[in-house]
Amino acid sequence: MKKIGILLAGCGFLDGSELHEAVLTLLALDRAGAEAVCLAPDITHYEVVNHYTGETMPNELRNVLVESARIARGAITDLKNIGTLALDALILPGGFGAAKNLSTYALKGTSCEINPDVAAAVQSFYQAKKPLGFICIAPALAAKILGEEHIDLTIGNDPQSAADIEAMGAHHVECPVGNAIVSRTGKVVSTPAYMLQASISEVAKGIEKLVEELLSLL
Repeated sequence: MKKIGILLAGCGFLDGSELHEAVLTLLALDRAGAEAVCLAPDITHYEVVNHYTGETMPNELRNVLVESARIARGAITDLKNIGTLALDALILPGGFGAAKNLSTYALKGTSCEINPDVAAAVQSFYQAKKPLGFICIAPALAAKILGEEHIDLTIGNDPQSAADIEAMGAHHVECPVGNAIVSRTGKVVSTPAYMLQASISEVAKGIEKLVEELLSLL
C-alpha cells in the first residue's frame, strides 16, 4: 500500500488547514486504497481566529501540530520526523494556515518566506521524483519553493494569485474546480478547491482528481 503524507497547518480555514479539503483528501486517498499519513510542524499559529465571528483572538495562542491533530484524530507526526515515514508522495491542503503558518504568503505575497521544514520536505520530494499535490492556496507555496523549476500550477482563475505564481517563477494554468492540473515539469499536481466559489461536492471532485493523478505518477 502506498503511503501518502498530508501536510496540515492547523484546524480551520481562517487560521489553519481548510477542514473540508483536508478531510476530502483523507477520504479520496482511502477510497483509492492508499494510506494517509498526517504531519504538521510543531510551531505556534501566526494568529488564532474565532470562526464564529471571523475576528482574531489576540490573547490566544495555539500550536499547529496540536490543532492539526484534531483533523488526524490524534494520529499525526511532527514534520521534523518526516524522514522516518518512508512516504511515497506528499499533499498540502489549503486554508489560511498554509499562507500564515507554513509560510508568510498572506502577509508578504511574492516576498514571502516558507517554513524551513516545509521547504525542505517539498524540495526533497521533488528531487526524489516523488509526486507532490497542492490544493487551494498551497500552490503559492509550491511556486515559491520550486519556482526555478518552472512547474505548472493552478489556483483556479484568481488574477492576483495567478500573477503571484507567475512572478515567483512557476506557470499558472486556469482550471475549473472539478479538475486538476498535472505539471509538464516534475511530478506536481494542483487543484483550485475553495479558491473558487464552489460547493463541497464540486471541491470533492477536484480533490479526487488530484489524488487520482498523483497516484498515477507513482
